[in-house]
Amino acid sequence: MSHRTQRTLLVTGASGQLGRRVVELLLAAGEDTIVAASRTPEKLADLAARGAAVRKADFDDSASLDAAFAGVERVLLVSTDALDVPGRRLAQHERAVAAAVRAGVQHVVYTSLTNPGPEWPIAMAGDHGGTEAALANSGLSYTILRNNLYTDFLLQAAAQAVASGQLVNAAGAGAVGYVTREDCARAAAAALASATSGPAVLDVTGPELVTQAQLAAILAQLSERPVAHVNVTPAQLHAGMAGHGVPAALAEVLVGFDRAIAQGTLAVASDAVERLTGRRPAGVAEFLRAHRAALVGA
Repeated sequence: MSHRTQRTLLVTGASGQLGRRVVELLLAAGEDTIVAASRTPEKLADLAARGAAVRKADFDDSASLDAAFAGVERVLLVSTDALDVPGRRLAQHERAVAAAVRAGVQHVVYTSLTNPGPEWPIAMAGDHGGTEAALANSGLSYTILRNNLYTDFLLQAAAQAVASGQLVNAAGAGAVGYVTREDCARAAAAALASATSGPAVLDVTGPELVTQAQLAAILAQLSERPVAHVNVTPAQLHAGMAGHGVPAALAEVLVGFDRAIAQGTLAVASDAVERLTGRRPAGVAEFLRAHRAALVGA
């Protein structure tokens, strides 16, 4: 990520884990003017102290977005977490795209999801597909980063699998191009800080596809304990989660991800991270090895 001519770059969702990390990377790279935007700007005092400008950006308030995007050349639109009301997140994203058009933003980078089409078994994937359509119809230059599943999300299930000897899910023989949050942040920072224009759609993934059986083998090797993949039906998985107190709505989402894996929706691996950043992304075994103490300590 090289230093470019002077311009203003804005990152939404800067109080979240991904957005915050992108701002940190941009500041470390010496970019000229970085705007960290959030609906809770009071949480960004540390980024302001490091040189970021802070603005409020409430995706439910068009006037707030207009003010946030004023004078900005390139925007990273981090997908929101508004999943409480069906359709709310897509409406938020459409509001942000419209505000970018009004503000004269030159380029939008959007964090999407792998294969966000109708084949997804959970409704929230449609928010990403709808946002991609809004960008395509906006007249804006854009880069869509279709982030695969975070490797980071494996840690809890991996620790449980090491402790019990069983990696239980309903993912079948499906494979995933798992990618770390850090590599997603590096890719997003590089795409935002570049001088490229779009439209462009990139699959942001780890370096290889990994099945659940392969994941179990990695855990067994790292922990030096037997770990086997146990495939169950989606109904069995949902019932098991309910028995452990997982809220029904969350269980539905988690089971939906397993369904997506089983049907091959997430079996995508690319070299986009390396092309954007110049550095190969971390593989699953590499990431879990770095967290081995947490796995074995379980």
